[in-house]
Amino acid sequence: MKVTKVMIVLLGVLVNVEVAAQEAGSQKQLLIKDFDDHFPISEALVAFDHGNNHTHSGADGSVKLNVASFPDTLVISHKGYDDVKWVISNDDEKNKVVFMQHKPFQISEVAINHSSFLSAITKVDLNKFPVNSAQDLLRKVPGLFIAQHAGGGKAEQLFLRGFDSDHGTDVSVNVDGMPVNMVSHAHGQGYSDLHFVIPETVNNIDFGKGAYYMDRGDFNTSGYVDFKTYDRLANSMIKLEGGSFNSKRILGMFNILNDAAGRKSAYLAAEYNYTDGPFDVKQNFNRVNIFGKYNQWLTDKDYFNIQFSTFNSSWNASGQIPERAVNEGIIGRWGSIDPTEGGSTSRTNLQMNYKHIISPSEQIDAMAWYSKYDFNLYSDFTFYLKDKDHGDEIQQTDGRNIYGSEIKYTKNFSLPNGTLDWISGVGFRNDDINTLQLNHVYHRDLLLDRLSNVNGTETNLHAYTGLVWKTGKWTINPGLRIDHFIFNMHNLLDPEQLPSGQSSEGTRLSPKLNFSYAASDNVMWFLKTGMGFHSNDMRVVIEQQGQKTLPYSVGGDFGLRLHPFKSLIITPTVWYLFLQQEFVYVGDDAVVEPSGKSQRLGADLGIRFQPLENFYLNADVNYAHARFTEEEKGKDYVPLAPVITSTGSVNWDFLHGFSLGIQYRYLGARPAVEDNSIRTKAYFVNDLMLSYNQAKWGANIQVNNLFNVKWNEAQFATETQLKNETESTTDLTYTPGSPFGLKVGVYYKF
Repeated sequence: MKVTKVMIVLLGVLVNVEVAAQEAGSQKQLLIKDFDDHFPISEALVAFDHGNNHTHSGADGSVKLNVASFPDTLVISHKGYDDVKWVISNDDEKNKVVFMQHKPFQISEVAINHSSFLSAITKVDLNKFPVNSAQDLLRKVPGLFIAQHAGGGKAEQLFLRGFDSDHGTDVSVNVDGMPVNMVSHAHGQGYSDLHFVIPETVNNIDFGKGAYYMDRGDFNTSGYVDFKTYDRLANSMIKLEGGSFNSKRILGMFNILNDAAGRKSAYLAAEYNYTDGPFDVKQNFNRVNIFGKYNQWLTDKDYFNIQFSTFNSSWNASGQIPERAVNEGIIGRWGSIDPTEGGSTSRTNLQMNYKHIISPSEQIDAMAWYSKYDFNLYSDFTFYLKDKDHGDEIQQTDGRNIYGSEIKYTKNFSLPNGTLDWISGVGFRNDDINTLQLNHVYHRDLLLDRLSNVNGTETNLHAYTGLVWKTGKWTINPGLRIDHFIFNMHNLLDPEQLPSGQSSEGTRLSPKLNFSYAASDNVMWFLKTGMGFHSNDMRVVIEQQGQKTLPYSVGGDFGLRLHPFKSLIITPTVWYLFLQQEFVYVGDDAVVEPSGKSQRLGADLGIRFQPLENFYLNADVNYAHARFTEEEKGKDYVPLAPVITSTGSVNWDFLHGFSLGIQYRYLGARPAVEDNSIRTKAYFVNDLMLSYNQAKWGANIQVNNLFNVKWNEAQFATETQLKNETESTTDLTYTPGSPFGLKVGVYYKF
């Protein structure tokens, strides 16, 4: 009897202890999100149990905690964000949303072994030296060099890793994941006109050199660029700018919706640009841009976004003038041989995104987009070489509707010695081309001859899958991508062609394999390998019966990232790339035509230095050796391939709001023809920016070409003949770079 009573007492004590333990401890669930865009933050460190235990947030930003005793102080931290401290008691709600705010972007906050390293670097650059033009945006990409010609309305000429990519043949350009490159374009394969982007709406730039990324397809040979726009605005803003050459710009950015809970946001931005330019013939450059974006978290796991943009631009162009015409006094440096060059273009985009977080380790991202595009360009490259009476002016027109979609699935696995991410996606793009013409015209108005007139469709179906395996200090990333193209073209100049036209198909398999080794928080080695490709113009594909449809590239990068101390990051890299088929610009026909095999090898060096919080320096130096592999030595140079390029800037913040910055760009001399007998001229140009910024308003003065150097921005070796010449001459033709110019701007935030 006594034994039974003792057992009952002991059981009662155990029950009371268990109940007390249950009351003392409790399970809490956190959802950690970015303060600005309200996207979940994964891999945030959460310390609890008075600092004795810790865990990390999942892909959906969620964290489950078993708190042993109350009160307790949770410390939530993540690279690039301010720490959040939360004192919790047992009475607090079980589910809590925690918002983390970005720190001011500094070099010390960049993690060299994180997947976001490259975009974090450009975020610092953007923060230190803001942009206000599409040209400025492209110049923020380390290693990417640009040239503008033909009146400012044409897409920029792109140089990257020894490629003169014309307007995008070997660089994949995107905005919020939507492709910008135009396949089978009237002016050049891969033509990428980024002028529909309002620069102040760009939050960050994602980029990668080489063809090592499974989610990047057509034109990703030398690299890719993806401009990311803001999801929400901190303030509405009006900006006014004016300057040399009758330049003026007005910008408005307006918060339409920004609810207190942060679940919905919407804004609208619009800008107008005008300039006469420095040329004898006024550019009359006009551009109007409108951009709108709406975001909503439907639930904690479902996100929806829709955005719209449209732009329209028209201009007159000076064209590319022969060097001899200036030297002989036929025209001045700012003159024109054909004053009727110029053009107009427009693009309207509609894009929708949807994200569904299935679980802390699983999510789906979906995107669909539509573009309506029109292009009309008048150029004269050879003057009186072909037509002695009317001249050689050509008209290139392009009109199309583009549809595209992509769905991506991500699954995270926890392993005993690391983690494994599985990423897969499928998608398509369809270009419905209703107008694609090359015409011989006189002074824009008189049609002399239709040289090419086609329409058709070009469809790209793609799928990819890959793994990101992190184990110890290693990250291993194998991937595989497949692209299938369907070309359908109807030649309207061939009356005997079947109504169904002509068709061709091609498939490209692109494997990728990347490694990185984080020796410490300050040193990381990497090796990237992979294959990429660029598609051919459908007019070339049909003519050659599908023999050179999707020329491939294969290459590799070997380098390291060094963070020897908080204020310095150094990124040296050596690389190699082989290309199955080069594209070379042919000035007399105003087309890009396929050529032979080529190889490139080179080295990149990036430096970011911030010795003081208010003083920042960055520089990128790039060297490339480009040669054709099937030509005899001495005649194997790749025309216009850049050899040495460098860009950089210095920025100093001082006196509580003032900022002084100077930036430079250098392009070395390079071969203009295969035997290197004609070479372009090197140039070194500097710009200066002085700004004053307060919470509600600010002003800036920008000085372009600070030292007023004479430089040639776009340069080609072209066979031309002038009106009074009896024979043609092949020499340099160029568009002169902008002279010294001032621009003043003021803005007000509300």
